[in-house]
Amino acid sequence: MSVLYPSSEIRLEGGRLSASFEIENRSDETWRRLEGFAIGHQILDADTELLVVDGERIPLGSDLRPGERVRVAVSIEIPQEPGRYWIYISPMREGVCWYYEAGWRFFVVEAVVENGQVRLERVRQTNIRVVNWRRFLRSSLRACVLPWRSIWENRRLIRSMVVRDISGRYSGSFGGLFWTVLNPAMLMLTYFFVFGIVLQARLGSDASRSSFVLYFLAGMLPWLPFSEAVARAPVVILEHRSFVKKLVFPVETLPVNLVVAGLVTEALALVLFLVFVFISRGSISPTLVWLPALAIPQILFTMGVCWFAAALSVYVRDVVQVSGLVLTLWFFLTPICYPETSLPPEVRLILAKNPLYVLVKGYRAILLEGQAPVLNSLWKLWLLSLATAIIGHAWFHKLKKSFPDVI
Repeated sequence: MSVLYPSSEIRLEGGRLSASFEIENRSDETWRRLEGFAIGHQILDADTELLVVDGERIPLGSDLRPGERVRVAVSIEIPQEPGRYWIYISPMREGVCWYYEAGWRFFVVEAVVENGQVRLERVRQTNIRVVNWRRFLRSSLRACVLPWRSIWENRRLIRSMVVRDISGRYSGSFGGLFWTVLNPAMLMLTYFFVFGIVLQARLGSDASRSSFVLYFLAGMLPWLPFSEAVARAPVVILEHRSFVKKLVFPVETLPVNLVVAGLVTEALALVLFLVFVFISRGSISPTLVWLPALAIPQILFTMGVCWFAAALSVYVRDVVQVSGLVLTLWFFLTPICYPETSLPPEVRLILAKNPLYVLVKGYRAILLEGQAPVLNSLWKLWLLSLATAIIGHAWFHKLKKSFPDVI
């Protein structure tokens, strides 16, 4: 520690902060006034941690030798705009550094401005390591809370945007909303024709063609909403550029709209699938109650990937083209249309890290095999999906401030 504050008094006087304190030189060098040594202050926005004011420098009354003390008085005008502010008061040297950044102790004053009134919340002496640790904990907490708070606060907007997206997607066509079911149905029939009839692939313990259809469709249930949302995510911000540039709009909800729209497609496909299962088998397995345990991490993982892809594509337009290739590769790396037993054990071990692989196995287990999902894989899927959603939203939240400048 190179500085000591033996006594201090910090108080609020109207809209100004008055600080009076002693400072003792605990370093091995003389702090010379002519070399730019002074006491300064910075005001930061507590929510964004952006610098608001780079304040006045108060030079020392005289050179301060090691072990000597001097009293310093600082008067700081606090911004009148409503918000929360952090005020750093620290030794500094003009053109060299702020010494709080070098690990010296300094004052942190937390102030709140509401309705034209200033309120001090906390005053403390600390160092940058403690501040950084607190910042990390606060940022981590915000990252964990902010996605869900944003979704909850904008839930009505998300619902109306999803209805608008689904109805507008096929407006003017003869089929209308019927295409919401027909498109995925045609896609699944195409894959069934190629793999079930032409290549004669078989899934499950039953080698019949009807068994292949059921296992194949069960594997497609989690894949369809995931691929639909991720394929559209790279262009969703560009499609709504007017919202980004001209309106105060929660753009982080746009990728969520894609995920919810994909879930509507999956819900319709699931109903048709269960009807098919009931007709062919005469009953529906009670292990269907495990579906939320698979659907929730599926939603979280899809949202995280969509947030990441949507933000990245604003800066790297190649994401639009690359995403199609990645999804095609991802589909064939997931055992949807071929039996996983056809793969070598070492390949299966690697593919088991694929979250869609876990979802496909889980859907087949609860819908067709009457078994619960493998819990060892399920809790890892939950952890990965939650982390993907939080990191994806943090990435989107960090980059969205520059969207209007880039689009």
